[in-house]
Amino acid sequence: MTNHNLPIYKVFIHPKDLSDLRKEIWSDEPVPAYLTPNQSKKKYDIDIVYRGSHIREFVKKSYHIKFYKPEFFHGLKEFHLNAEYKDPSMIRNKLSFDFFSSIGVLAPTSRHILLVINGKTEGVYLQLESVDEQFLTKRNIQNGAIFYAIDGDANFSLISDYDKGPKKTLDQGYEMKCGNEEDLLALQELIFKINTLTKDEFNQEIGSCVNIEKYLRWLTGITCTQNYDGFVHNYSLYRNHNTGLFEIMPWDYDATWGRDVNGKVMDYDYLRIQGFNTLTARILDNPIYRKLYCNILEEVLDKNFTIEKMQPKVERLHSLIQPAIIEDPYKKKDITTFNNEVEFILTFVRDRNSYIKSQMHRLTN
Repeated sequence: MTNHNLPIYKVFIHPKDLSDLRKEIWSDEPVPAYLTPNQSKKKYDIDIVYRGSHIREFVKKSYHIKFYKPEFFHGLKEFHLNAEYKDPSMIRNKLSFDFFSSIGVLAPTSRHILLVINGKTEGVYLQLESVDEQFLTKRNIQNGAIFYAIDGDANFSLISDYDKGPKKTLDQGYEMKCGNEEDLLALQELIFKINTLTKDEFNQEIGSCVNIEKYLRWLTGITCTQNYDGFVHNYSLYRNHNTGLFEIMPWDYDATWGRDVNGKVMDYDYLRIQGFNTLTARILDNPIYRKLYCNILEEVLDKNFTIEKMQPKVERLHSLIQPAIIEDPYKKKDITTFNNEVEFILTFVRDRNSYIKSQMHRLTN
């Protein structure tokens, strides 16, 4: 194998189970396997299953792994292995999560690994932390509920994103990862208030439901990275049991930094700085919140979302995985494109930064 510094995960699946897994790609029923990290002799009994929606059709699959003997792997009960198949750089997801963390938004940790299944190298993957109880415990933050936005109906609206008719339930589009009935009722109440309160009522009450500053920091992050889909899914909600406030976190951010979900070029001015979804529109209708958003944007554009700040991060991630890319049977043929992605991403940062600054007047008028 090539000399690289990525952890190596060796997964072994019984041939019959592997055949079943490959035959039923849309099944959410896992198959048993075991995992050996790096050169360790320790084996972890795991359940493994394909993850994602349309990405299950890609030749390079993504996986969801749960540990059950031992129950924990480096403090984790489960994690995701993302193939990053459509991202020619293979670093956009991690770059995004690290960026969100740097501007004060809760975000999952991640790292690149090399995956081997039954002796066959499957290539470079992004190990992505699951947002669950352990996510909260590791950060020593208040216990609470976690909701996944699983599809476009998590649009903070009363109308379905799919059939454009009324939603059957107020929590449609969400899956509760952890929490209780009170948390579910709080989410339903939040959606109801967003869509039914008058302007004065909304301005008076929304601060007791949503952590506004954290929401605006998330809005700043999504505006900078330009994840067009992130306003109606590709996020999760955390409800702090101590304060009762909801916070929003990023998820699946490979369609960012100048490329869309298919890896095609997305012009730096594609996403407006006012964002989308009903909650964002109502928050930015408040001049006090709009001013706070401007202040956060200005801070991030000057200190975080700059060539000087991003260049070493992009180059470090690119250099880290470059030696392992030639072992990836699905990506090695695109090595030239991969090598050009550093300049591509940094050009996007420069152009997007300038564009956002040129649009700031739209928030103050």
